[in-house]
Amino acid sequence: MFNTLIIGAGAAGLSCALVLGSAKNKPFAEGKTIGIIAHQKTSHLQNALFNNVLGLQPGTLGSDILEDGKTQLANLYPHIFQFEKEKVTAIAKVSEGFIVTTNKNRYHSKIVVIAVGYTSLMTIKGLENYIEPHPRATIEKDRIWLKNKDHLIEENLYVAGTLAGWRSQFSMACGSGSHVATDILTLWNDGKHTKVHDKII
Repeated sequence: MFNTLIIGAGAAGLSCALVLGSAKNKPFAEGKTIGIIAHQKTSHLQNALFNNVLGLQPGTLGSDILEDGKTQLANLYPHIFQFEKEKVTAIAKVSEGFIVTTNKNRYHSKIVVIAVGYTSLMTIKGLENYIEPHPRATIEKDRIWLKNKDHLIEENLYVAGTLAGWRSQFSMACGSGSHVATDILTLWNDGKHTKVHDKII
């Protein structure tokens, strides 16, 4: 049983995982089991080149961020499970959370965060009722979003990044994933608004 399972390890998914992982020493996050399914073949970062992102060296490649991000997560927060080369095929609601089925395994999680791309080729069964045309993309691109209110699709089911309705901008996707993470931390912290910062002492 996972406390939170993140689907997708692009900008939004990795940002969400990093913020959740950084709370590991907080009493409300102690012992929480977190996982990320790092299927990235359809991530728009594969072909991205960044010159206009604060904190990134101009010329940074999105493909490098995909790999470096997984390494950063593994090095800083090894308690977060990373599942490679698995693709989610279905999500089903059950009495205590969700069953997430991949092409290789089945996982049970109390909270699920969907952070895959916003292409209409997304084929995760169980999400059909939430799919609508993307509100911030041109019609001819045939993009979609999962209808949500402030990233929440329904209780304990979140969406982050472009699939949440945001424009395809790296910094926006990162912020969306971080936003979802702080909402989950707030939930774990009995509703007390929560964020995690590292500071120079």
